[in-house]
Amino acid sequence: MSKQVIVITGASSGFGALTARALAKAGHMVYAGIRETKGRNAAQVEAAAAFAKENGVDLRTVELDVTSDVSVEAGVAAVIAEQGRIDTIVHNAGHMSFGPAEAFTPEQFAELYDINVLSTQRVNRAVLPYMRRQGKGLVVWVSSSSTRGGTPPYLSPYFAAKAAMDSLAVSYASELTRWGIETTIIVPGAFTKGTNHFAHSGSPTDKARAAEYDNGPYAGVPDQALKGLASLEPADADAASVATAIVDVVGMPFGTRPFRTHIDPSEDGAEIVNGVADRVRAELFRRIGLEDLLRPAVKG
Repeated sequence: MSKQVIVITGASSGFGALTARALAKAGHMVYAGIRETKGRNAAQVEAAAAFAKENGVDLRTVELDVTSDVSVEAGVAAVIAEQGRIDTIVHNAGHMSFGPAEAFTPEQFAELYDINVLSTQRVNRAVLPYMRRQGKGLVVWVSSSSTRGGTPPYLSPYFAAKAAMDSLAVSYASELTRWGIETTIIVPGAFTKGTNHFAHSGSPTDKARAAEYDNGPYAGVPDQALKGLASLEPADADAASVATAIVDVVGMPFGTRPFRTHIDPSEDGAEIVNGVADRVRAELFRRIGLEDLLRPAVKG
């Protein structure tokens, strides 16, 4: 396996931090994208440096606030200045919210879309020009089983944003193959342990409207939803398995990587629905004479 220069977004904690460390241990040069590296996340920067030293791996950090065009462009430029290339970008940054949909303001929905969806567009616009000139690259999207699996109530802003991100990933995939850029979509299930996803989730701004749900016919639904999700998760479910799956996919030979990889211990049904949707997509491409867009071209 060749050593790749990899940039991963949202790598201060959770799947991002786990994946950055796993990729580095696999022998790659990894840039963990973290925002506020000299502020609230300074401890995470120190932890990454300590991990690199203790394990003798090439794990670095780069200031990367995915909600800022300036930060993204500067962070990508810094990596290019040091290495001259970026082989793989991992779109991992994201944020969750929990509460009745009606109680979230439009501004809150927009903020979640900015973090989960627009962030990937910022990063792509900064990275893809380099990859296209290289004639080879890999874009990894960390999606969610919620985009097509069973979707419990009270997670609508996150679910909607992840569905939009997944749709964007699918569209990008066919627009990059002739440039020699490969796409793979990682689909984690609802891991309730091992990340801060649920613990750090946002809540509705409109507290009065949320209270109408909590004190009305939906009393008890939040607890039931969270406990229900946790009960579906096997005792041995390990968030690190998502990082392992990403390492495995990154290490595969160019052109052989699966379009999707599901890591869903709870088996919420997303793999079944995605399987049908992806087959329909492939068949349509064949029918309209663009079957070649389903696989990345090998550039000379």
